[in-house]
Amino acid sequence: MVKPLRASLLWRRFRFQPMDLSQLFVSGAGLIVVFLIFCAVAPEWIAPYSPTDMDAANLLKPPGADHLFGTDYFGRDVFTLVIYGSRDSLLIGLASVLVGGLAGAGLGTLSGYVGGWVDVVIMRLIEVLMTIPGILLALAIAAAMGPSTMNVVLAIAAGTIPRYARVMRSQILTVKNRPYVLASRSIGSSPARIFFKHVLPNSTAPFLVMATIGIGTSILTGSGLSFLGLGVIKEIPDWGTVLSQGEGYLTVAWWVCTFPGLAIALFVLSVNIIGDRIRDALDPKKRNG
Repeated sequence: MVKPLRASLLWRRFRFQPMDLSQLFVSGAGLIVVFLIFCAVAPEWIAPYSPTDMDAANLLKPPGADHLFGTDYFGRDVFTLVIYGSRDSLLIGLASVLVGGLAGAGLGTLSGYVGGWVDVVIMRLIEVLMTIPGILLALAIAAAMGPSTMNVVLAIAAGTIPRYARVMRSQILTVKNRPYVLASRSIGSSPARIFFKHVLPNSTAPFLVMATIGIGTSILTGSGLSFLGLGVIKEIPDWGTVLSQGEGYLTVAWWVCTFPGLAIALFVLSVNIIGDRIRDALDPKKRNG
């Protein structure tokens, strides 16, 4: 029988593993994620300049001692832009996963647990959404609603709802027929108690893994919208906007595009590595061991 998932057990399996190459990768990924989150929370503690400072004497200056990542065509320090740009980029990634994940998980849970005509209606709506590629749906919503942080979050979240809903429904259908759930039902436990005590806690593992990896995907999508001019329009640009601004100078100032692109790639790679580790920690076979 599959043992119920407990947070303490998950933490022990995630933390206490033999030190090998994979563990080093996970540790490095965790440090990168923590550092970028710290950059988003307190960028003024790390960035050497103000993101709005322009220096006409140092336009498109290559990386050096004064400007670690060089400067852009306004004379702004690219390292500072990368540090400050992490705030909106990470906010979009986290918020879109939160909104899309909760909406999709709620629909999938309702569909799988209630069943009947509720399941049929919800899944038909989900299938309609699935016919539209996520990035295309995000582009259409962002273009219709206009560029703003909230609109970008909603646009990205809308495209992620179907996959969260399908995964959660599949888990609910599997778990609600497990022996310990049937045993609890046979002794007269209420449907609410069965759901919150047994079904829901044992259905969240794939959702947590998907949500973790989805943060990186959402940041990529948000950066793509900003690159196309449909993202966040602010005085302090996010990573996608910095990429877009440096596109025309790629042959003469490669650093303007390279370092924001590396920041996106490192964060996405890091959350994917952490997501894989969480998947291993939540593996039912290992939990039964």
